[in-house]
Amino acid sequence: MAIDYIVDLGCVPKTTLSTGGILDRLKARERAQQVIRLFRENGDQRPPIEMGFEFTRTAANGEEETRVIVVQELLDEANALAPLEHHCIGCPANVASAPFGCMNYIQYPISLAAERWLLDQLPGIDEPIIWLLLKQGVIELGYDGALVAPLRTNPAIFEESKLSGRDMVEFLLTANQVFQMLFLTGHVQPSHGGMLLLLFGAIRRNLEAHQVVLIMNRSLTPEQFERDFPFLLQPTDADDHTIRELKQFFAALYRAYVLNVTVLLDV
Repeated sequence: MAIDYIVDLGCVPKTTLSTGGILDRLKARERAQQVIRLFRENGDQRPPIEMGFEFTRTAANGEEETRVIVVQELLDEANALAPLEHHCIGCPANVASAPFGCMNYIQYPISLAAERWLLDQLPGIDEPIIWLLLKQGVIELGYDGALVAPLRTNPAIFEESKLSGRDMVEFLLTANQVFQMLFLTGHVQPSHGGMLLLLFGAIRRNLEAHQVVLIMNRSLTPEQFERDFPFLLQPTDADDHTIRELKQFFAALYRAYVLNVTVLLDV
């Protein structure tokens, strides 16, 4: 289980296999590699054609369906990716600098350290312009965290069931509201992505009001934006796995903003 995201720039691979088709094949290949690794670690040297595992899926009506998946079938499904990988070389949407690097994920469960890190990234009242942008956004866009509350007790989604928050002086912001703000407002359009980059410190925030307007309205050329507002959330050795993956997500938001394309989400 994961939050899948895609920098939605059109390309030959997406036209050939569809965005969903690529994502399904990437997941099939990863699942096959995980199963093969598990078999090998347990001393099982059988070829993938002889490896299988049970896969249970819950249908829309709530009924569970279980079937046996042969690992070789997953590898065969993923083989369609190989002839298209060369199109990813030099693609501006290739955030991960890898084949199909416009597509990535944030794994569940979300760690407690990452939730605290996200809250700490938000502007304090000592950054009044961006702090006010956050306050207005929370109120006007209705980020109350109610959509996230039912998920909080599921250990497969959140590592910590107890809700954390941060005192923003004039209001309290919870981790549920932050999750909603990032992942439960639909696909991320460029202007919304620009706001998230500011709020979470992915770009510098020592700005005048007119500079914030320029960013929100996308009034800067890509060259101007990249020159004046470089991406700041670089990985460090102190990051846990969720923080690293969140930083990659913000890097995707940054690239999508520059390209003026949407980041597709599947939460």
